[in-house]
Amino acid sequence: MSAGGLTVGMQTAPAKRGRKFSPMVYLIAVVVGLLVLSLVRVLAGATDLTSAGTVQAAITAAVPIAMAALAGLWSERSGVINIGLEGMMVLGTFGAGYAGYQWGPWAGVAFGLLLGIFGGLLHAIATVTFGVDHIISGVAVNLLAPAAALFLSKLYFANAPGGGQKQSPRVEDAAKVSVPGLADVLGDLEAKRWFFLSDLAGILRGLLTEVSLLSIFAALLIIGTVYVLWRTPFGLRLRSCGEAPIAAESLGVNVYKYKYYAVVGSGAFAGLGGAFLAISSGQFRDGQTGGRGFIGLAAMIFGNWRPAGLATGAGLFGYTDALALRGSTAVHALLLLLGIALIVVAVIQYRNGHNVLSGVAAAIGVLFGWWYFSSDEVPPELVGAAPYVVTLLVLALASQRLRIPRAVGEVYRRGEGK
Repeated sequence: MSAGGLTVGMQTAPAKRGRKFSPMVYLIAVVVGLLVLSLVRVLAGATDLTSAGTVQAAITAAVPIAMAALAGLWSERSGVINIGLEGMMVLGTFGAGYAGYQWGPWAGVAFGLLLGIFGGLLHAIATVTFGVDHIISGVAVNLLAPAAALFLSKLYFANAPGGGQKQSPRVEDAAKVSVPGLADVLGDLEAKRWFFLSDLAGILRGLLTEVSLLSIFAALLIIGTVYVLWRTPFGLRLRSCGEAPIAAESLGVNVYKYKYYAVVGSGAFAGLGGAFLAISSGQFRDGQTGGRGFIGLAAMIFGNWRPAGLATGAGLFGYTDALALRGSTAVHALLLLLGIALIVVAVIQYRNGHNVLSGVAAAIGVLFGWWYFSSDEVPPELVGAAPYVVTLLVLALASQRLRIPRAVGEVYRRGEGK
């Protein structure tokens, strides 16, 4: 069987393709976005909006979300819903804490990844082999994994030096790298607080200096996913299992095998996200994931089951989370930035014919603008919730033409098409 033959077999109905923009259009959009960001920074006097520290913190916060979203992408592209991502991330955090404090951060990454694979394997056995409802299986993973992690934490960390019943001893961070010769130059330019140029310098300094090797590894995994799933026969067969498994089987694809590959790989990505979370924060802690598995699942859905889309959603969460860590002033400036973003979303949705969605986005955008100009700060109770609210709000209003894999969530049995 050839990949080309599978392509012909799978093309039962023409799919609508969205408009493709040239790289120049994306570049112009980035420049305009940076201009708006610079303007808001000047108006609000919030230097943290474009500081190198904010960008570095945003990357740290975005990577676990991106890995959870990537885990969901692999699983659901094969037709298996995976809401057990949170539990698999928890296993990854414990694995990183257990191995990381004893043998170093990369041992923690490896062990966290292995425990994530274990969680993915359990989900695959339940859903693929035994046909358990995907939601029930995922909920079971989310219930069992935190309980297991807490039990093991009390067993292994309670008497360890620097540990406790709900936390591991300190874990060394992974090595960080910088592009030589840029830190001082960009730092001096950022400190001048010039419009646009200083903001650009701050962002570049955050992206190019003191970057964790784990963050670079995560970025390579996202790029690699694009290639593997959309440029190889393996990826085509795996995606066919989530679109039309019976048709794929008729063309010789071992659907069970590819579903296992995808769901076990999904566990590996989720475990890696959990391991990154523990290592970047310096230790395992009970409840450390804080719902990031579900945020990653939302980023995957509103990213339209595409790596670039989920990376954008994860980056949005990471940026707002970094601003929340900077305090009320930065989050107050975020109100104005969010209002402008929603007005832009409203215009785009109106041009695409989504009048109701456009009206909702415009109304909420005006409301956020009014909130900014009529107040001096954001209530402390809302600062911690800002990353979750902003991410879900923007992704929900900006998403359109969502294209879920056709057979996702369906119980498949070999030979049922005969």
